[in-house]
Amino acid sequence: MNKVMVTGGGGFIGKALVRELAGRGVETLALGRNPYPELTAMGVRCLQGDICDPAFLNQALAGCDTVFHVAAKAGIWGPRSEYEAVNVVGTENVIAACRKNGVARLVHTSTPSVVFAGHSLEGADETAPYASRPLCHYAATKIRAEQAVLRANAGGLRTAAIRPHLVWGPGDRNLIPRLLERGRAGALKIVGSGANRVDISYIDNVAHAHILAAENLQNSRSAAGQAFFIGQDQPVALWQWINDLFVRMDIPPVTRAVPFPLAYVVGGVMEAAYAAFGKTEEPKMTRFLAHQLAQSHWFSHDKARRLLGYRQLVDAETGMNRLVDWLKAGGGERKE
Repeated sequence: MNKVMVTGGGGFIGKALVRELAGRGVETLALGRNPYPELTAMGVRCLQGDICDPAFLNQALAGCDTVFHVAAKAGIWGPRSEYEAVNVVGTENVIAACRKNGVARLVHTSTPSVVFAGHSLEGADETAPYASRPLCHYAATKIRAEQAVLRANAGGLRTAAIRPHLVWGPGDRNLIPRLLERGRAGALKIVGSGANRVDISYIDNVAHAHILAAENLQNSRSAAGQAFFIGQDQPVALWQWINDLFVRMDIPPVTRAVPFPLAYVVGGVMEAAYAAFGKTEEPKMTRFLAHQLAQSHWFSHDKARRLLGYRQLVDAETGMNRLVDWLKAGGGERKE
């Protein structure tokens, strides 16, 4: 890798990738909608623009040999058109710009949500089919984006997709801050039995997996056209992990519980009400969120180990220590 572009370079995963690449001496460009002084101070060239603009992308990718496509519209609420524009059309634009500029490698940031079909997944591997009836626009459009990227593995372009689950760690301005905010407000309840286990993915491990994929596409190419689940070596009990964090942050642990069927019904009612009144903020509960909070979602990482040589760099305990230190030092202010 000589000249690399990271779309969504100002986001949580994007910044981690940019820092790692720049630290290796790779010429790195970060593409995003806003200026990023922190990256500019590192000597990273930041390009301000939109992946929905094909002309801008064609110019931005000139001379690049590798693209990490991280940019996406995340979250579980909002107009379908916005998710379509960024996650589907934006990804198609990235693929087209890669081809136009002769980019050799494209690594896409995907999500395990592409295979979530409304039931627990325990040790599932990459043979799991795409969800036929995804429960949110994010999952639906990420399915189409991943499919487009993997289909594009042809000619001079080699592609792969990384599916990290629940990315966490220092630098997160969304997931962890939102969790802490609700915990401090006493607005969280265990959904279901509270025994569900999930994969979590420390941010350094996520960046590491992306770079391993790019290196594979450059060398053996055995990962070409493939998707990979990655995460910590072992899943965690979700509510125990949340409560461990809360106790360390002097927040009362979550003890109240609500049955999954009730949370699911409430989620459906809230979705309907928010849609009817045109509310743009995310409902406190949705059907997708009820599933995520109540069910197990952990995956086999054997394929990533075998083809990419993936191993976690940071274990869960070390990651938690780093996260708590960062939060107590003033990190974690939430950004919408």
